[in-house]
Amino acid sequence: MGYMDLALSYSNQMRIVEAPASGGGLSQNGKFSYGYASSAGKRSSMEDFFETRIDGIDGEIVGLFGVFDGHGGARAAEYVKRHLFSNLITHPKFISDTKSAIADAYTHTDSELLKSENSHTRDAGSTASTAILVGDRLLVANVGDSRAVICRGGNAFAVSRDHKPDQSDERERIENAGGFVMWAGTWRVGGVLAVSRAFGDRLLKQYVVADPEIQEEKIDDSLEFLILASDGLWDVFSNEEAVAVVKEVEDPEESTKKLVGEAIRRGSADNITCVVVRFLESKTANNNGSSSSEEANQVQTAVRNDSDHKNSTKETNQDHIVVHRDLDCSNTDNENLNQKPIAVTARGRSVSSEQSGLAVEKNQMPIAIRSGSEPKSSAKVPNQGKSTVHNDSPVAATHTTSLEISGSTGEKNRKPIQVHSDSAASKTSSTPSVFN
Repeated sequence: MGYMDLALSYSNQMRIVEAPASGGGLSQNGKFSYGYASSAGKRSSMEDFFETRIDGIDGEIVGLFGVFDGHGGARAAEYVKRHLFSNLITHPKFISDTKSAIADAYTHTDSELLKSENSHTRDAGSTASTAILVGDRLLVANVGDSRAVICRGGNAFAVSRDHKPDQSDERERIENAGGFVMWAGTWRVGGVLAVSRAFGDRLLKQYVVADPEIQEEKIDDSLEFLILASDGLWDVFSNEEAVAVVKEVEDPEESTKKLVGEAIRRGSADNITCVVVRFLESKTANNNGSSSSEEANQVQTAVRNDSDHKNSTKETNQDHIVVHRDLDCSNTDNENLNQKPIAVTARGRSVSSEQSGLAVEKNQMPIAIRSGSEPKSSAKVPNQGKSTVHNDSPVAATHTTSLEISGSTGEKNRKPIQVHSDSAASKTSSTPSVFN
C-alpha cells in the first residue's frame, strides 16, 4: 500500500469516526428537553437538515421538531426546513385545529417549493418527519421514510409509516394517477424514486404527493421520549434497538450522539440525523411534594433576605435564546474542530457574543430571531445581557448565518424562545439517476 493509499485510508477513517454536530435544550416550562445530532456519515455531501424550536403562541409553549432528508441535492430539504414551521405557526387554526393546520402547511410548503424550483433544471425532493408539542398533545406528521418512534411504558412504538412505493395502498394510488412502480435495486416510482411521498420532485409530482399522515399521542406519565431520525439511522437500527440506546442515556443530546455514532459504526452508508425529545411529565408529578416544600422555604428565605431573593429571581426568570450557526458538515479540517463560537452577523455587521446582547433580562420580552432580509425593527434591547452562541459541531463552520433581530412586538402572539437550526449543507453538482 503506497503513501497515497495510506493517506486516503486515513482520511476515510477520520470521516467515519468524526463526531456529529450536536446540541440540545430545555423548554421554558420544564416539560420537555431535547437533543440532536447530525453527521454526513460516509458520504462526502450532506443532504440532511433538521430544526428544533420552541415558541410561545397564544399563551401556549409550543415545541416544533423536524428531520428533513433531501434527495437529488440539498435544495428541497433546506427549503422545507426554512419554511414549513413558519407556515405552520402562522396558520389561523394552528391552536384550534392543529391537525388541519399541519396538513395545510405541508401542502402549501410543497406548492411554494415547486414554484421556487422552476428555475432549476435538476429535480430535487425531501422527506419530512415532524413532531409538534401543543399542551398535552404530541402530533407527528411525515412524508417519506424519515421515521418517528416513541417509548411509552418502556416499549417502542412507531408513530409514523415509511412511505414506500411497494406498499399496496401507495402503489394503487400511484398507478391510479397514471404512474408505475418498478424494481431498480429497490422498488421505485417511475424506476427513479425510492419513496412514494415527498416534498418537491416536480417531474414526479403527479404520483409523489406531500400529503402527510398525522398521528396524535397524549403526553402523559407513560410517554417517556420521542425519536425522529432520517433513514441513515433506521437502515441499521430497529425501533426497539434505538429505544434501548436512548433508555440508557438520560441526556437527550448524548443519546443522539450515541445513536449517530453507533449507526456509523454499523456501516450506515447515508447521512444520519437524529432528534430526541424527552418528556418530563412523570418526573414533574413525582416531585410535586418536594417542589411545594422548596417553594415554601424560598418564600421564607425571601422574607429574611430580600436582596438575595431578587438576585436569584433575576437569574431564574432570564429567558435563554440559543442561536446555532450554519455548519458545513463536509469540512474535516482538524485545526478547526475545537473552534470557539465566533461573532454573529446582524444587519450586515459583525458583533461579538459579548456585544450582541441576545440574552433577555427579567421582565423583558424575548427578541425574535429570523433569517433573511431586513428586520422589522432595530435590535435596541434595554438591560442587555450576554448572548449565548453555540457551535456544538466538531467540524469547522464555513457559513455564518445572517440574523435579523427585532422586538417581539413585531410578531403577533409569538415569542420565540429557542431556535436550533442545522447547516446549509454542502451540495453536489450532479444529480444521481436514481434517488435513495
